[in-house]
Amino acid sequence: MHHAQVETVRAPARKRASLSQTGHGWQQAMREAVTDIDTLCELLELSDAQRDALTGIRTGFPLRVPRSYIARMRRGDVDDPLLRQVLPIAAENELVPGFSIDAVGDHASALGDGVLHKYHGRALLVTTGACAVHCRYCFRRHFDYANQHAGARQGEAALAHIAADKSINEVILSGGDPLSLSNNRLDGLARALDAIEHVTRIRIHTRTAVVLPERIDAGLIAWVRERRQQCVIVIHANHAQELDDTVAQRLLELRAAGATLLNQAVLLKNVNDDVDTLIQLSERLFALGVMPYYLHLLDRVAGSAHFEVDEARARILIGRVAGRLPGYLVPRLARENAGDAAKQVLGHDAGPSAADTR
Repeated sequence: MHHAQVETVRAPARKRASLSQTGHGWQQAMREAVTDIDTLCELLELSDAQRDALTGIRTGFPLRVPRSYIARMRRGDVDDPLLRQVLPIAAENELVPGFSIDAVGDHASALGDGVLHKYHGRALLVTTGACAVHCRYCFRRHFDYANQHAGARQGEAALAHIAADKSINEVILSGGDPLSLSNNRLDGLARALDAIEHVTRIRIHTRTAVVLPERIDAGLIAWVRERRQQCVIVIHANHAQELDDTVAQRLLELRAAGATLLNQAVLLKNVNDDVDTLIQLSERLFALGVMPYYLHLLDRVAGSAHFEVDEARARILIGRVAGRLPGYLVPRLARENAGDAAKQVLGHDAGPSAADTR
């Protein structure tokens, strides 16, 4: 394992940071996301020693985190499970065998027009490279969005591909994050899909719904309600602490508008890799009308190795969860392997003892 040298230079002093936002609406909140480590440290009231250990780290993948998400983090705690998901650290620069820039085979599945066609009956539209948050374990942190998204240049070709293939009955809007698009842009996409008779479901994969609940506004609720197709929204929450009262209210509104809500989580070391945390997440999701769907093993993307939980321990963890929850609250433990026709769903193992499940 190669350890890259890390530059540690303090940024110049800044004016005092604030969690309050000066503008109105989700787009202003997106613009006011924190993008520098000094502001993040100040908002979280980290000590000078903690700041010195964090500032100046260069990873090639910029920091970006909404202030409403920061507001859910514990003050003065660099081990907060939400902070760990967004905080750039030197370990991202380590070159680890088995970790690559295309962990799930997206580049091989890309058709050059913003369509990823991996699985039968489903096509994924990379609608944008933008996202409200930069999760440090993101499997598309190295993705070539400039040439592989269904934007103005490639959008017509992407839709023509879907229209020509009658085996596609579900279109998945992904990114980046499709909820980074305006309601008008989403409406344009949906109207185009409405004209394709064999598309009977629209699925949205979004982290924004959790980290920036302001995005679930009246226009988006109306968009969901008006769809001809069934609308499935797959949110991405890894920890119950992410699901505060504001997120709860917006998710309940989406459900009332007719959306089916599912959750995909990623099993992350020192974030949610213990039985009680996983149980609390499932219970909280279900209370909000969201079904636990998948618990993914980490996609082995370069820069994320420090988050990995090995498969044997993951099987024991999910086995212990299954022993304490009804089956419908137990997410399927899964791995995505490049080139496979479907995700690999893994069984669980109760293990010889309760050791190492925290």
